[in-house]
Amino acid sequence: MGLDMYAYVATRSGVQAEFDQGSKWDAEKDEMTNPIAPAPREIAYWRKHPNLHGWMKSLWESQGNTGSFNGNELELTWEDIDKLEQVIRHQQLPATGGFFFGRDADESYYQDDLAFVKNARAELFLGLRVFYNSSW
Repeated sequence: MGLDMYAYVATRSGVQAEFDQGSKWDAEKDEMTNPIAPAPREIAYWRKHPNLHGWMKSLWESQGNTGSFNGNELELTWEDIDKLEQVIRHQQLPATGGFFFGRDADESYYQDDLAFVKNARAELFLGLRVFYNSSW
């Protein structure tokens, strides 16, 4: 068990949940498939990057959300991505801990984080929506 974190693109919110609910294992394809809902396209994956998760949780809470952030979808806007880039570049992700979170991984994920920012901007430019989600 541990902190798994994802960023994906879709045309609207809730696509990940729709895909998950209606999916079944396709042994021939060796993957989960859903004949009705398209799978969102993953653009980033992090394993135990607690400080980035802490930043995302703070953003989620700043939108008036409360309770557990585990498994809740967070849409990221142009403004959010711009702020995130500055925080990453200035090494200001908030120190965050949790039972399954692991240690500070900012340095090892630095280039991956900047690549995510670049990719997220490209997807937003194309008119798609970018989401963050996590599970532990």
